Amino acid sequence: MSIPPPAIRSATPADAAGLLDIYAPIVETTAISFEARPPTLSEMTGRIETLLPTHPYLVAEAEGRPLGFAYGSQHRTRAAYARSVDVTVYVAADARRQGVGQALYRALLPALAERGFHAAFAGIALPNPGSVALHEAVGFTPVGIYREVGFKFDRWHDVGWWQRLLDG
Repeated sequence: MSIPPPAIRSATPADAAGLLDIYAPIVETTAISFEARPPTLSEMTGRIETLLPTHPYLVAEAEGRPLGFAYGSQHRTRAAYARSVDVTVYVAADARRQGVGQALYRALLPALAERGFHAAFAGIALPNPGSVALHEAVGFTPVGIYREVGFKFDRWHDVGWWQRLLDG
């Protein structure tokens, strides 16, 4: 099914239910997310509220329906990491491979640079050729793999790490 081009906007706490509709099946049926159970609506709302003051949190929508979301979050707690940021993008199952992820990143990455972030990092549970292709299409390059770092669905999963410099 073809979707219209998405509009990208800042998330609000009122988006939590729609974003949870996208995210919950990913948690429940894949190793893309290492969460054991989907967050509650209250938890999802809290996540949005917690990140918005310090990091962009974006929603892609078409015809009033959320198609995906992306955000930046703290990379590590030590002061020297303050200008590094982890990035995350999730797209609704029926909207994948239609440019939604790229549209989100094309808005998120400049917004992060405007806030003074220098380097963005993306962790991708492997194998995930679609996510690898998305990240490389928007300028991320591989930096390494954490072998057997996550245990979900009774087996170990590797996580590959990709990086993109934002201000250079």
